[in-house]
Amino acid sequence: MTGHVHVLDSHVHLIDPGCLDYPWITTGDDLDQPWDARRFAAEAPRVTAAIVVEAGVAPCKAGREVSWVRSEATRHDWIRGMVAQLPVEHASALDVRLAELRGDDLITGVRRNLQNEPPGYLTDPDLTAGVRRLGAAGLPFDACVRSWQLTELTGLAAACPETTIVLDHLGKPRCGTDLTAWRTRMNTLAGLPNVRCKLSGLATEAGAAVGRGDLVAALCAALEAFGAGRCLYGSDWPVCTLATTPDAWLDVVLAALEQAGASETEREDVLMRTAQRTYRLRPILATAFRARE
Repeated sequence: MTGHVHVLDSHVHLIDPGCLDYPWITTGDDLDQPWDARRFAAEAPRVTAAIVVEAGVAPCKAGREVSWVRSEATRHDWIRGMVAQLPVEHASALDVRLAELRGDDLITGVRRNLQNEPPGYLTDPDLTAGVRRLGAAGLPFDACVRSWQLTELTGLAAACPETTIVLDHLGKPRCGTDLTAWRTRMNTLAGLPNVRCKLSGLATEAGAAVGRGDLVAALCAALEAFGAGRCLYGSDWPVCTLATTPDAWLDVVLAALEQAGASETEREDVLMRTAQRTYRLRPILATAFRARE
């Protein structure tokens, strides 16, 4: 049970294949359908606020995605912010977009999905310069990478100490396999104070035979490495529905918090306050939530 603690989901995708192009979604597959704010509200009844994360639209449609999410946020005020897709490694284009978004209350962070880039990409000087620009603009950078990229991400985070780096999905370890190398990389990454870790995405990466205990163990490893004050809850809806439900995933995270011996304050950090601090959300988030639809 979450008790009286509000739950801020820091990783929700809204998808509309009828209006936007998603190169990673195959026509006719389970995600090739509308996943809007009203549907999320119905499928995640214990979540009281959310941050929408860009959903991998074709880069030329990134601005249109922001406009659509803005319209959803106008109708659903529990949407507290958006992590938008920006061309982080392209200086001139990034500067134009940052100027356009300056003072925009909706945009609370930036993501440039890196998980499918080749080895060495995270060391690119242009990418490093762009991530530094985000820090100067007061925007955190969501890093979606795979386990083998964590060492490169550590180098990127070390080179950008003024930028808050948010690791999505714990670096996508394959639970149920030997996670020794992943744990070592995570512990090294956690040594950098500007890095945060989202407790999200594990179920989708895991094989069908992986049990809840394996998921909880990986979450506990992240909690031990980063501490509750640098971990934040995320469902990864609707991608998570390929393997679980947002309600069931919340229960897994709560089980990990219990197994880790988290205090009430630490639970509140993971379920709400770390995300609030990371994305610089308005203080009203802690006390005033709209009743869910």
